[in-house]
Amino acid sequence: MSKNIDYFKPGNLDEALDFLDENGQDTIIIAGGTDVMVDLRSGELKARYILDISRLDELKGIRLEGEKLVVGAGVTLAEIYDSDILARHAPALKKSAMNFASAQIRNVATIGGNVAHCSPCGDTIPPLVIHETEVVFSGKNRERRIPIEEVATGPYRCFIAKNEILTSFILNPRSADFADFQKIGRRKDLAISRLSMAAMVNKDADGRISFMRLSLGACTPTPHRMTAVEEFMSDKKPTTELLFSAGNLLAEKMIEITGRRSSIIYKEPAVQGLFVRMLYPVVQNERTL
Repeated sequence: MSKNIDYFKPGNLDEALDFLDENGQDTIIIAGGTDVMVDLRSGELKARYILDISRLDELKGIRLEGEKLVVGAGVTLAEIYDSDILARHAPALKKSAMNFASAQIRNVATIGGNVAHCSPCGDTIPPLVIHETEVVFSGKNRERRIPIEEVATGPYRCFIAKNEILTSFILNPRSADFADFQKIGRRKDLAISRLSMAAMVNKDADGRISFMRLSLGACTPTPHRMTAVEEFMSDKKPTTELLFSAGNLLAEKMIEITGRRSSIIYKEPAVQGLFVRMLYPVVQNERTL
């Protein structure tokens, strides 16, 4: 890492945006720093300035505002997992923080950093997708909101401009009958996701699926909500047979996005199996032979 880097820690968001307005092209932003500092030390990132936004009050907090749920970009993964508001209104997001790296990293890593890094395996991204999240980017005297699915323009490439800060996430809160996040890694703990998935389901009085949101993570270059699977399962009573059919469709749609790569030999059955395992709780009172 270069020794010729100046460190600036603003007292508020306005100070941070003023600094970026003048120095954005030569600045790297850190919040938790769990990814950026590794890349700086390896030489993959080069900068004249480091802008530390980890203590900005404007980026903190989890709260309901009218019909929306607002999560500050500076909220840590530990705070997400401890949130009672998320337990009620976005439980899949809360669960995504449960096995996120180690306890030490969860205490400093932020949801904003996890999203802005634009790694395909970012665990918080599939839950944000199923809540149809808008991401707020703030610049000096301006603000932009874009859908979470458009933040990554490719693996590790973020939509954010050099003079902007990702400040918050605006979710559609929902208390679903079923909501979950699961992932597959090479080991049980401290594992980078090889495949992840988030889903929400509601059923009507007749037991038919009246609402569904589904998103894949890690196995596609950028986030995708799997609307074809949602539509396939809509207005149907969930059965094991239906789950296997939907899992096959999900794998097909994944391959349409990624193409048939060498990794498909394990990803195709893995995505089918994870889907069936995760969604099986919505199957009720099914007769077995």
